Amino acid sequence: MIDFIDTAADVLALTIAGTISGDDLDRIIDRLDAAMAADGKLHIFVETRGIVGIELSGLPAYAARAWPLFGKLARFGRVAVVADQRWLRAGTRIESALLPGIDYRVFEPAQRDAALAWVEGRGGATPG
Repeated sequence: MIDFIDTAADVLALTIAGTISGDDLDRIIDRLDAAMAADGKLHIFVETRGIVGIELSGLPAYAARAWPLFGKLARFGRVAVVADQRWLRAGTRIESALLPGIDYRVFEPAQRDAALAWVEGRGGATPG
């Protein structure tokens, strides 16, 4: 299940929980594509809650649509991931090391509001 959070135009913010479906992945890419049509940096806020899996059938289409975004990495600014599961926080830290130039920060659920404020440029936040 995915819910988009209303925020500034240069921020893509969402909460995702449970099983990630192919439809969820399509909706994320649709939003990313629309946000990339504007000029400037795009900042990302992702909050995860109890992720239990991902539908494998949706991955090939998602990968095909996501691949062109690698050519636009310089357009990504602040990325905050708020995860209630340790494995997701660890995986995000690994991803951030593989994508230099993007300012990733990983947060625990108690730091959610500070993480969103940081992504929106409303103040600093210390990741957990």
